[in-house]
Amino acid sequence: MSYYSRRNEHPRPLEDREAERLAEFKDSIIYSARYSDDKYEYRHVQLPKQMLKAIPSEYFMRKEDGSRGTLKLLWEEEWRALGITQSLGWEHYEVHEPEPHILLFKRPINYQPPQ
Repeated sequence: MSYYSRRNEHPRPLEDREAERLAEFKDSIIYSARYSDDKYEYRHVQLPKQMLKAIPSEYFMRKEDGSRGTLKLLWEEEWRALGITQSLGWEHYEVHEPEPHILLFKRPINYQPPQ
């Protein structure tokens, strides 16, 4: 994995103590209404700003000076472990850089889960 990769090579599971620490924020996560274009439906998820401090450092990109940057793109297992709950098919595709606590999700219009 590149030092500046936008996504971990493999999902990084949370340790029990990390999951316990993040659980307190679950009820404060805000979900937008869905919106769409011709190909995808979208939504954004707003994490409490304080929650960012409790997320493991491996979920973040590093700045050139070694300090913690914005969140990486998260695998489904990772964002679900943070307490984000939504139906199947959503992909974390971007972080809103000016507001790093806002995660952008998309999925194909008329998504049907595998049978």
